[in-house]
Amino acid sequence: MRDAGSVVKKYTIAVLPGDGIGPEVIAEAERMLLAVGDRFGIEFSLRRFPMGAAGVAAAGDPFPEETRAAVTRADAVLLGAVGDPSLDRAPRHLKPESGLLALRAQLGVYANLRPVQVFPALVDRSPLKADRLHGVDVLIVRELTGGLYYGEPRGRDGATAVNTLRYSTAEIERVARVAFESARQRRGHVTSVDKANVLEVSQLWRETVTRVGQDYPDVQLDHLYVDTAAMRLVADPRAFDVLLTENMFGDILSDEAAVLVGSLGLLPSASLGEGPGLFEPIHGSAPDIAGGDVANPIGAIATVAMLLRHGLSLAEPAAAVERAISLALEQGRARGISRRPGLPRWERGKWENASPN
Repeated sequence: MRDAGSVVKKYTIAVLPGDGIGPEVIAEAERMLLAVGDRFGIEFSLRRFPMGAAGVAAAGDPFPEETRAAVTRADAVLLGAVGDPSLDRAPRHLKPESGLLALRAQLGVYANLRPVQVFPALVDRSPLKADRLHGVDVLIVRELTGGLYYGEPRGRDGATAVNTLRYSTAEIERVARVAFESARQRRGHVTSVDKANVLEVSQLWRETVTRVGQDYPDVQLDHLYVDTAAMRLVADPRAFDVLLTENMFGDILSDEAAVLVGSLGLLPSASLGEGPGLFEPIHGSAPDIAGGDVANPIGAIATVAMLLRHGLSLAEPAAAVERAISLALEQGRARGISRRPGLPRWERGKWENASPN
């Protein structure tokens, strides 16, 4: 019972359910936040706003002005997923993915944290051999507001198209420091991923990361080309502690890492910068299964733990959410076993139409 004179912590969370299965999994995340509030005496004000295709439907914009204002004022932002096949041929400014990129840019969330930890109860759900999975605990630190997704010039002219891969020393340095600081709290090992044998941008990346690493003599640093990293991620995932990557490489490698745990639906993420953090499961909108009560909400619930820990500095409630997930899995729930309504049947999930995160 809460003490009569205790001060209640109050936080405003901007909730962007998004598209497809986004509203389904975010509804479960909201339930978890409210349960945390009841247990720990925290008041969460959950305010919903349209985003993605839902934003286009509501206001003709994948990132409506109302949503822009709300995310800036919030203490943290909780996002479901964006993407809708009906807008695949829409002009670029109406695509849900354009709204997502604009959201990240507005919040200035340059460091994306994607933990990949194999739950013992789900080892048999991965297509990889069990002996490669026990003890896997990787943190992917992905630069989020630079690279090909944001570089200019870009565009298409008939049969010709161009995208620009651009990074500055400052952009690389700040995300590298996030990786090194994270490694200090883990096993003290950073693996930086690039393509320095063929890309000048990657050469700058490697040089900058190496220089930043000199400020962290207690952290081991090594470098891998992205193709080698992709191979080792499935061949020897326990070799990795913190994996530092630029934007597009991180997008690809973090989705590849989902094979370790058996499903994209299990993985959360936190995007951090100077203002409110952005927290989202890494899966896409999966419109082909939306409304079918088969989407796995564990990634969204695990995202709540990251929101509590990294967004609001609430370590104890975050740990409680993580323990709840582990306990539910140990008890055999959310593993595709039950067919009762309300329990996720994640092995039926199809992510082919998921939007890029």
